Amino acid sequence: MSNDILTARDNGVLTITINRLERKNALTPAMYQAMSDALMAAQDDKAVRAVLLRGHAEIFTAGNDIEDFLKNPPTGGDSPVMRFLATIATFEKPLVAAVQGAAIGVGTTMLLHCDMVYAADTARFAMPFAQLGLCPEAASSLLLPRVAGYQGAAEKLLLGETFDAAEAHRIGFVNRVLPAAELDAFVSAQLAKLVALPASSLRATKTLMKRASEHEIKTQMSEESVHFGKMLLAPEAREAFTAFLQKRKPDFRQFD
Repeated sequence: MSNDILTARDNGVLTITINRLERKNALTPAMYQAMSDALMAAQDDKAVRAVLLRGHAEIFTAGNDIEDFLKNPPTGGDSPVMRFLATIATFEKPLVAAVQGAAIGVGTTMLLHCDMVYAADTARFAMPFAQLGLCPEAASSLLLPRVAGYQGAAEKLLLGETFDAAEAHRIGFVNRVLPAAELDAFVSAQLAKLVALPASSLRATKTLMKRASEHEIKTQMSEESVHFGKMLLAPEAREAFTAFLQKRKPDFRQFD
């Protein structure tokens, strides 16, 4: 498993830590694969009763590694990122996220598949897909309108602007906002409650809650992936990524 993704098991909880702080926890194919492997192993491990997904105090994740995306754009449903999204969307055990610092792009959209999301008051969120010449992923174009309402989701997905933890809580995908110094202890207490409950009850409850939207999520992810793949290779995205790396504003006036 990549050293950029750390795993640890303790008291029935598997903790998956995004650990590439020198690159702002930006995600690569190897990291997606490592997270997928960890979740699939946890699914079959009876000793694991819940999973915690976390980053670092400074940052949750900056999203996809832009340089890597330029060099190795993901293609097809079997790419590591698509396998990770499919895995997190269908994971049967309780999945809890603890977020500090920035959660950008997929760093935000993956949270829509978690059962509980707790954020420090330092957390910041953004889904800047349109700003990068891209479209939403992780079925966020389906799930975010259901959580935040159409207009709330449209503001976040069309403008792609950063918003704080209080706003994330207000629109509904963060359960609670805590002072940064209190986040870890609170999340540990919540996980301890989950671990103490019957695994079969938790699994059945989660399955029943998610079953109605299971097909829709799979279909939406597939459709998003088709658009995303095409747009990733289009001139608009190339301009956005190049501008990002050159630390300038992109100029989209040349495109229709």
